[in-house]
Amino acid sequence: MNVPKDKTNSKRLFLLDTNVLIHDPTALFQFQEHDIYLPMVVLEELDGGKKGLTDAARNVRQTNRYLEALVEKSLASGIDIFTGLPITPPHYLRNQPKTHGRLFFQNEELTHKLPESLPGNKADNSILATALALQEKFPNLLVTLVSKDINLRIKAAVLSIHAEDYYNDKKLEDPDLMYTGLLEIESEFWEKNNKQVDSWQEDGKTFYKISTPKQHGWFPNLCLYEKTAEDNSNFEAIIRSIDDDHAIVEYVHDYRKTKHKVCGINARNREQNFALNFLMDPNIDFVTLVGQAGTGKTLLTLAAALQQTLHSNLYREIIVTRVTVPVGDDIGFLPGTELEKMAPWMGAVMDNLEFLAYNEESGSKKLLTADDLFEKRIKISSINFMRGRTFLNKFIIIDEAQNLTAKQMQTLVTRAGPGTKIVCLGNINQIDTPYLTETTSGLTYVVQQFKSWEHSGHITMTRGERSRLADHATKVL
Repeated sequence: MNVPKDKTNSKRLFLLDTNVLIHDPTALFQFQEHDIYLPMVVLEELDGGKKGLTDAARNVRQTNRYLEALVEKSLASGIDIFTGLPITPPHYLRNQPKTHGRLFFQNEELTHKLPESLPGNKADNSILATALALQEKFPNLLVTLVSKDINLRIKAAVLSIHAEDYYNDKKLEDPDLMYTGLLEIESEFWEKNNKQVDSWQEDGKTFYKISTPKQHGWFPNLCLYEKTAEDNSNFEAIIRSIDDDHAIVEYVHDYRKTKHKVCGINARNREQNFALNFLMDPNIDFVTLVGQAGTGKTLLTLAAALQQTLHSNLYREIIVTRVTVPVGDDIGFLPGTELEKMAPWMGAVMDNLEFLAYNEESGSKKLLTADDLFEKRIKISSINFMRGRTFLNKFIIIDEAQNLTAKQMQTLVTRAGPGTKIVCLGNINQIDTPYLTETTSGLTYVVQQFKSWEHSGHITMTRGERSRLADHATKVL
């Protein structure tokens, strides 16, 4: 529903649904100069969800702490709680709006007759009734219901209540606008810039210095390629650094050649070749690979991890983790140790490990089997036990990262200690976590946040290499 034109620029009253505060406790501080209203039913739902060790329960407890701090600060200043509490974010929260409104709690019974099809004993319908009552009480004020629940927003629209999703965690308006990490160079580029390009070799690598990069909108570690009519590339390079007036571009290592194998495998296309360049580069600390099933994300990552752990000894250990969100009905609790509980979720990792371990050309068959790798150099960890840890000289693989929230991703990435590399894998078109979308996924969040950092690399992989059956199924199903 669009905002009424006569109320577009006026101060607004935002009524927050419980799921907004569970999703992001800092939502209390994100509405700038506008006021926030919390119905009593929302406080009741927060009270009911505060117990447990899940992220949702932690967020509820954090929300309660924020609310308590606002109440105590206002009472200490002699402010009447029912005239609205000044919203002042804690000093440790960064990037907060400079101006804030007031927080109002429901202190009176606001009743409005709902249609008989919407009984008032449900929490959502109680919130709708409160919104309607607020509209009647403040006719000159735009009352907006903010909820992550699509159905609640639909019901609000039916009742002529202005409703919106929570947009603060949305990094993009459209998932198609996500940074791909790839840029095709037109053949005319070299003709236009041949007088401004210098080239040299250093330590067996070829570098180019290209002037005036600002007009191109480039980022560090952006992958450049020149496409020919045969869908091959005459030129494939990675931007290593950008200064005010030039960019340093490095010609990539070609892992498609038979002699340049990584744990017995080669890249099969341009995207995989760029991905291996990032995965095998010790100067790249953070890598994100996004793409549909069958593009080789897991296989390439495991191959690079094994190569640098078993043969190069660059990392001491490989840690694999993923969020445990079921695709279908939950099968219940799983018995055993942490490894045994996580084993059913690691089928994709085991499949690729078996391929690498028994690949005769890699030589790894003579050393270790897939089971041996798990016992000696690979550890499976649950995301639930990552908080507070520090990983030193580890190669960390976060699989199915599209199901993580931005807060969860922040918790995981900040666990990295010196010498640790983190690789995030996922497909933003296959999100199973409730209230997450392609534009609010933690994977989308880190791709956009890290694209300008010189020690990170990203590739959006589109070409499947699993089988002709899988490729055809992706296109037609």
